[in-house]
Amino acid sequence: MDASTWTALRNASTEPGRRTRPAGETAHRILDFARPHRRRIAAFLAVSTVAAVLTVAVPLLAGRATDAVTRGERLSVLALLAGLMAAVALVEAALSMLTRWYSANLGESLIHQLRTTVFDHVQRMPVAFFTRTRTGALVSRLNSDVLGAQRAFSDTLAGVVSNVVVLVLTLAAMLVISWPVTLLVTLLLPAFLVPARLMGRRLAALERAAADHNAAMSTRMTERFSAPGATLITLFGRPERESAEFAERADRVRAIGVRSAMLQWTFVTALTLASSLAVAVVYGVGGGFALAGALSAGNVVALALLLTRLYQPLTALAGARMEIMTVLVSFERVLEVLDLEPMITDAPGARPVPDGPVGVEFDRVSFAYPTAEQVSLASLEEVATLDTRGGEQVLHEVSFSAPPGAVVAVVGSSGAGKSTVAQLLARLYDVGDGAVRIGGVDVRELTTASVHRAVGFVTQDGHLLHDTVAANLRIGAPEATDAELWAALRRARLDGLVAALPDGLATVVGERGYRLSGGERQRMTIARVLLARPRIVVLDEATASLDTTSEAAVQAALAEALDGRTALVIAHRLSTVRHADEILVLEQGRIVERGDHTGLLARGGRYAELWAGAPAAA
Repeated sequence: MDASTWTALRNASTEPGRRTRPAGETAHRILDFARPHRRRIAAFLAVSTVAAVLTVAVPLLAGRATDAVTRGERLSVLALLAGLMAAVALVEAALSMLTRWYSANLGESLIHQLRTTVFDHVQRMPVAFFTRTRTGALVSRLNSDVLGAQRAFSDTLAGVVSNVVVLVLTLAAMLVISWPVTLLVTLLLPAFLVPARLMGRRLAALERAAADHNAAMSTRMTERFSAPGATLITLFGRPERESAEFAERADRVRAIGVRSAMLQWTFVTALTLASSLAVAVVYGVGGGFALAGALSAGNVVALALLLTRLYQPLTALAGARMEIMTVLVSFERVLEVLDLEPMITDAPGARPVPDGPVGVEFDRVSFAYPTAEQVSLASLEEVATLDTRGGEQVLHEVSFSAPPGAVVAVVGSSGAGKSTVAQLLARLYDVGDGAVRIGGVDVRELTTASVHRAVGFVTQDGHLLHDTVAANLRIGAPEATDAELWAALRRARLDGLVAALPDGLATVVGERGYRLSGGERQRMTIARVLLARPRIVVLDEATASLDTTSEAAVQAALAEALDGRTALVIAHRLSTVRHADEILVLEQGRIVERGDHTGLLARGGRYAELWAGAPAAA
């Protein structure tokens, strides 16, 4: 690894585009997460404190037993002391198990809370967030970083509290036994504190860099191991190059791991050396005091054993600084995601979509897609700085209405803003100016959940999950019976195919439904819409990529889906919209023509050019 790589690792914590926050602010946010668990945390700390107190008792009893032997006391005294030491050991073991139970319980509860909080938050993010974010980087926040944050409660918190108690009690006991010897051994304390301070920040930077590289590898695997990704790499003959690039990234993680391990080993070795020197001081100086009659042999033994109890928590507390730094890194990465505000939220007093058939209205709607800074993070995109472009308007004062049961089609060149109209209707984004109304009510005054139930989407890619046919259909109707599933499949002209599958409704369709053809996937999504029974159906280029045979089958299924419903049809193939009640021609975000098929053709304008297949329509 060259010097530039080491420099990059050292600067990882302050790379451009990364949001940073003071450690105190992060700690305050951690306390917010801990508040629901405060009773269990209090019990956990109480048990840890009692266990720490017992840790100091054993050396004192051992010292007393040594004095009993050297003084020739009765056997019963030795038996009593040995029994007490055994009882303390048993209680320590029991408390250790109880502490571990509390630790595991708290840690797993925190993981559950963090994961569900982040998952729920991410689900509320706008579509633009997912179009910019690398999936692997986001999944890494839910897995690796959440586990790292969990250590704050399951390991670090208990260790700090119990070690502080042990340290204070041990130091007090040593001072009582011999304050001169105790002061001598404490002169070695800087050997613990200085390395911890110097190495803590460097290890935190390495931890952050390792997390970023692991997220990048996760993203790479997610993309390359999907069916379309693997096909792309194979077709362009890049497997060897992909392996080399992955190996290079993995080697960076390896180098960081080696450097982190060496830093920690150096630190622990220095502390162990200081502890050994301190033991030598106890036996040398303490032994001299014993020979002079100032200390008993038992006191020297007690001091030596207490010293091991003293430097053990000192070592742990010095290392705790490094643990805390790495935990703060994990929490900071989780909080970065939670601090991204969802752009679509329910207004106070929001109400559901009105009952019955509903129409659609666009009233002078203008819209610009959000900038990267509004919806994304540089660390999730794995870039140094966010793209500053964006914010240009893509729709300009678009107005139209579709009465209940009407079919309105939107056509135009690629990039004219057709799909944007569909996304605004489903409230995947909010308008900049003007209003989108469903049933006469601005969608911003309706609950988001009711809007999504009222609007059913059939898109060009016909996306399916890697799950069974039944599970994919029930996304729109979780309580649907098998009989209802078959009825929807029959109306979507897909019942024969599913019946012929090896496991019928229980057949797994594969990632993104790639075990089905394009037309079959489209009809699956139509069956899903039929089950959901939306009152408005949006068809966004639903037949654009199908062959003639598949298109005919899908068109028949679409006729079922649109029957009696208000529909917005986004189309590239104009043959699919000739029977629409109204056709809107959208160009550069503006409606340039509107009317029915016959009237628009007779006008000889832009629609006629598109119908004739003019070059401008490409």
